[in-house]
Amino acid sequence: MLANGTLLGLAEYQHYTGQHPWEPFLWEFSSAAVVGVLIPLVYRWHKRTRTRPWPIFIGRHLAGWLLFSLAHVAGMFGLRFAVYALAGVRYEPGGWLDVLGYEIGKDLVSYALIVAICHGLQLWLEGQQRERELQALRGELAEAKLARLAEQVQPHFLFNTLNLISATMYEDVARADRQLCDLAELLRQQLAAQGTQQHSLGEELRLVEPYLALMQARFGERLAVRIEVSEEAKRCQVPTLLLISPVENAIKHDVALSSAAVEVRVRGKVSGGELQLAVENSGMAPERDAREGAIGLANLRQRVATLHGDRAAVTLEALAQGGSRLAIHLPAAA
Repeated sequence: MLANGTLLGLAEYQHYTGQHPWEPFLWEFSSAAVVGVLIPLVYRWHKRTRTRPWPIFIGRHLAGWLLFSLAHVAGMFGLRFAVYALAGVRYEPGGWLDVLGYEIGKDLVSYALIVAICHGLQLWLEGQQRERELQALRGELAEAKLARLAEQVQPHFLFNTLNLISATMYEDVARADRQLCDLAELLRQQLAAQGTQQHSLGEELRLVEPYLALMQARFGERLAVRIEVSEEAKRCQVPTLLLISPVENAIKHDVALSSAAVEVRVRGKVSGGELQLAVENSGMAPERDAREGAIGLANLRQRVATLHGDRAAVTLEALAQGGSRLAIHLPAAA
C-alpha cells in the first residue's frame, strides 16, 4: 500500500497545479491506507462467499462492493478532512453525490481486483495445506508399512532360532539352556529397539552380535564371525532389525547346510555419501530361486525401498572365491 500510494502520488503530482505540493500525496495515500485496512475484510468475506451457489455468490459480492465503497469513501475523506484541518487549509472535494458516484465506479474495479487476488491466494494456500496433509498421510502410511514389515521379521527370526535351539536340546541340554538365556537377552534388546523405525548402525550391531554369539554356541568351530565396520558407518542411521535377516540367512542356508567351516563377515563403510553394507559368507553360492523370494530378503527390500526409494539398493551375488554377498546401499545419514 505504501509503494502504491507513493507511485500514484507521484503520478498525480506531475499534473498538479495547486499551491500545496503535499496534496496529491495526501489524496492517494489516504485512499491506499483505507484500502489496505479493508483488504483483510474482503479476504474473509470472499472466503465465506466463494463456495456459495452463483446467485448467492453474486448477491453477496454486490453487497460487499457497496459496503467496501462506502467504507472506502468515508475513511478516505475522513482522513483528508482531518489533515486539511490540521494544516489550516480549506478542502472542497465537491458535492457528495458527485464524489460518491465517481468513487463507487472506481471501487468496483478495485473490489473486483482484490477479490480475484484473494481468490488466487486462497486456492494457493489450500493447495499448500492439501500438499502438507498428503505428505503427512504418506509419512503415516510409510511408518505403518515399516511397522508391519518389522513385525514380520521377528516371528520369522524367532521361529528359525527356536528350531536351532530345539536341535541342540537333544545333543546338550545345558548348552540349549544357555542358548535360551541368550535368546531371552536378545529378545529383550529387540523389544527395547521397537520404539523407533531407525537407529544407528552401531545400535543395530549390538542386536546382531548376541545373535551371532548364539549361533556360534550352536555350531561351534563350524562358524567363524568377523565384523568390519568403520566408526563413521556406525553413526549412520539404518532401519531397525536391518541385519538380522541377512545374517540369519547366511547361517541358515550356508553354515547349517555345510559340513565345512564357514566364515560370516559383516562389513560396513561410508563412501561418496553412501552407506555400504555387506553380509558375506565363505560357504555355498546363493540359490536364487530359494533365497531371492525368501521372506527375510523380500522384507528387507521392501523396507529400504519404503524409507529411501531409488536411493537404496539390495543385491545378492555369488563370490568368485565361493560363497555369497548380500550388499545393501543406503544414503549415509548420521
